[in-house]
Amino acid sequence: MRIIETKERTEVLINQLLEVWEDSVKATHLFLSSGEIENIKKYVPQAILGVSHLIIIENESHQPIAFMGIEDTKLEMLFIKNNERGKGLGKQLLNYGIENYNVNRLAVNEQNLNSKGFYEYMGFKTYKRTELDEQGNPYPILYMRLES
Repeated sequence: MRIIETKERTEVLINQLLEVWEDSVKATHLFLSSGEIENIKKYVPQAILGVSHLIIIENESHQPIAFMGIEDTKLEMLFIKNNERGKGLGKQLLNYGIENYNVNRLAVNEQNLNSKGFYEYMGFKTYKRTELDEQGNPYPILYMRLES
């Protein structure tokens, strides 16, 4: 496995990352319906194209199995293929972001308990909570920052 940072975002890569995203979301965002996931999925390629820094973990076959997007010092996204969870990939990515881009802020769905717990384990603390997500849906968002 290797971590790569890519500026080139081909259609093939976007589709591969979209598969990682969907697999990850279906495993971790149990509060979302299939229809909601399909609706959100339409906006994911634009989000991937829009982040300044796209960091990917590839397996031995050079297939993406995890990725994150960073804007300034904020983690915008971090997704791991479901069958690759629990292997330390999230920790590798987040540490890479902290060390190379001073990542110190993020937002997470409150109902995504595994991710919330992971970010707390990594030293992030909630400083703000909203009742609704960015689209106005009833999914509370926790805004977290890295405590030193």
